[in-house]
Amino acid sequence: MMQNVHLAPETDEDDLYSGYNDYNPTYDTEELENDTAFQQAVRTSHGRRPPITAKIPSTAVTRPVATGYGDGVTRPMTAVRAAGFTKAALRGSAFDPLGQSRGPAPPLEVKNEDSPEEKIRQLEKKVNELVEESCIANSCGDLKLALEKAKDAGRKERVLVRQREQVTTPENINLDLTYSVLFNLASQYSANEMYAEALNTYQVIVKNKMFSNAGRLKVNMGNIYLKQRNYSKAIKFYRMALDQIPSVHKEMRIKIMQNIGVTFIKTGQYSDAINSFEHIMSMAPNLKAGFNLILSYFAVGDRDKMKKAFQKLIAVPLEIDEDDKYISPSDDPHTNLVIEAIKNDHLRQMERERKAMAEKYIMTAAKLIAPVIETSFAVGYDWCVEVVKASQYVELANDLEINKAITYLRQKDFNQAVETLKMFEKKDSRVKSAAATNLSFLYYLENEFAQASSYADLAVNSDRYNPSALTNKGNTVFANGDYEKAAEFYKEALRNDSSCTEALYNIGLTYKKLNRLDEALDCFLKLHAILRNSAQVLYQIANVYELMEDPNQAIEWLMQLISVVPTDSRALSKLGELYDSEGDKSQAFQYYYESYRYFPSNIEVIEWLGAYYIDTQFCEKAIQYFERASLIQPTQVKWQLMVASCFRRSGNYQKALDTYKDIHRKFPENVECLRFLVRLCTDIGLKEVQEYATKLKRLEKMKEIREQRIKSGRDSSGGSRSRREGSAGSDSGQNYSASSKGERLSAKLRALPGTNEPYESSSNKEIDASYVDPLGPQAERPKTAAKKRIDEDDFADEELGDDLLPE
Repeated sequence: MMQNVHLAPETDEDDLYSGYNDYNPTYDTEELENDTAFQQAVRTSHGRRPPITAKIPSTAVTRPVATGYGDGVTRPMTAVRAAGFTKAALRGSAFDPLGQSRGPAPPLEVKNEDSPEEKIRQLEKKVNELVEESCIANSCGDLKLALEKAKDAGRKERVLVRQREQVTTPENINLDLTYSVLFNLASQYSANEMYAEALNTYQVIVKNKMFSNAGRLKVNMGNIYLKQRNYSKAIKFYRMALDQIPSVHKEMRIKIMQNIGVTFIKTGQYSDAINSFEHIMSMAPNLKAGFNLILSYFAVGDRDKMKKAFQKLIAVPLEIDEDDKYISPSDDPHTNLVIEAIKNDHLRQMERERKAMAEKYIMTAAKLIAPVIETSFAVGYDWCVEVVKASQYVELANDLEINKAITYLRQKDFNQAVETLKMFEKKDSRVKSAAATNLSFLYYLENEFAQASSYADLAVNSDRYNPSALTNKGNTVFANGDYEKAAEFYKEALRNDSSCTEALYNIGLTYKKLNRLDEALDCFLKLHAILRNSAQVLYQIANVYELMEDPNQAIEWLMQLISVVPTDSRALSKLGELYDSEGDKSQAFQYYYESYRYFPSNIEVIEWLGAYYIDTQFCEKAIQYFERASLIQPTQVKWQLMVASCFRRSGNYQKALDTYKDIHRKFPENVECLRFLVRLCTDIGLKEVQEYATKLKRLEKMKEIREQRIKSGRDSSGGSRSRREGSAGSDSGQNYSASSKGERLSAKLRALPGTNEPYESSSNKEIDASYVDPLGPQAERPKTAAKKRIDEDDFADEELGDDLLPE
């Protein structure tokens, strides 16, 4: 081994190389091997000199091969070989600095899936996937699935943290993943209205100091307290979040202050709310804050501030493009194509929504403050209209004028409403069409169909695509009986606006009038798909099935109807009627009784219940129903006769006698009452029998004389005169009783299509004011099915006839 010996004199390398580069005759290079001092210097300086650089002078003498080891081994030129210069390259082989000639690289090491690091990596990937699936489920509306995924992600994240702590230091825990898992879990709890769990999860995030900017989540906690109506805590957390958000986040601070103002409104602290919204309108005005400011001033009743706040709301910039931007200025096809593409893109839709929202706020605010800012609502509306005309919402002024007319309608000032609407006849087509539509509606309600049709034509001519105008035109044609033409107008309204439910409902009624029941049913079923809980639509479907003689389907739809309006006595009585026609008396009684309980003035229901109890031999229970009927129709003698008949059937003869006497005092010319009085007095043995018998004979004689006069009049008069006399006799009550007229009126009411209102008593529409003609053919009228079962009477004989009184 060679020993390292340090040279006493330090040799400068540059000097050494310069000795070789410059010719010096005093040095003989051929005798260097015999130079003892040179060889000693070479041996002792090996490993201490700096590496040889690639800088080689152009006029260099051939460098001798240095021998650095005592055993004579040649020293390797590593500095040159590392760059790919080898002896082989000098012999003409290919240049291969990357070593590609050595063959393919060895295969990669197989991943060890059982290693702790790999398990942690896979578990972290699974947690991220669960969080994404939870968010997707929430966006699709499946809140329950979103919560389950969020809980699963939380469980797996805790397992991940424990495994990571076992393998690495706690500093290597993925805090971002933990934050996202907890935040998503809290959000899903809140979406599922599990507010206590959501608040606990938010508290875990907020209290952890390792999460940066977690304090702003107190806004979410404040929102939860607001939903729970815990307004004090909501304000507290909003203010805490506001303190932790720096002033550079101006937009977020404005939103939090807006939440604080809304909470103050809910608590009735309008002064604090005004302060919040005033600050917002001074810093960054927006539509919601301006509208809420108007509400706050309206609550405190400050008229001047309401006006100023309305002006501020009008002045809020919309920051949207004008409609002129989407009009092509030239015939360039490329430009037209671009304009057509952006005319209805998402950005344009957002602009329309923003403008519609602004108009809604302004209209609502104007309707709110107009009646209070001036001496009358008309003056207030005029002020609002002038302010709007001077702003960027010029077209909104006409809508305010129409709302002014509608306000007149609500106040039942029809003349002012009509006068206001007529002012728009010279306006542009859109406003003219809206005003004419309202005028047509007004005249239609007043049954002035000619005026209604005229203004409907004006509305249609001004705007052919106005579905309301077409519907009103169809209504006027329908009122004139031209159902086919009315159906055409309704169809055109539906072509212009498929969501026009009024036209769809009216065309169903039109098909019913034309007896096209299948088409009517199709219309009402389509309408039912749009208006799921509309009682009118449900009743119409049931009515169509009844007309199609399908009582089972009619009953099914009526059952759906009473689930929507369980107190509708008309629907309940109709159910009872259908069950009665099917022979199910118990179900019929149940629904008739429910109808009577909600509306005890329906004569048809009262009559059916009374006849039902008589049919089941419970005459005592029938008395209360006939007594109520006599209260509703005190001039109809038949109800009081039914009460007396029930007393007789139940064996209470004294009460029956008293009732007949009372009837005779009220209706002294009633023949049937006298007949029963004569028979009862005879059986009981009272002295008044002769008096009642005399009255009965006198009335019977008057009846014969009247019949003879009627007969002789028919023989001597012509057909036309007979008709006139018959009409006069009908009007005077000589040929028909009040009861038969009432039945005909009830039949007409039942036959009316399109009504789903409960049946109202006709006691305020009495046909006859008194029992005028007791000798009329009451006993000859046909009986109802229920009353045919109670024909027999204990007192029946040849003189009295059947005990069952006529309808």
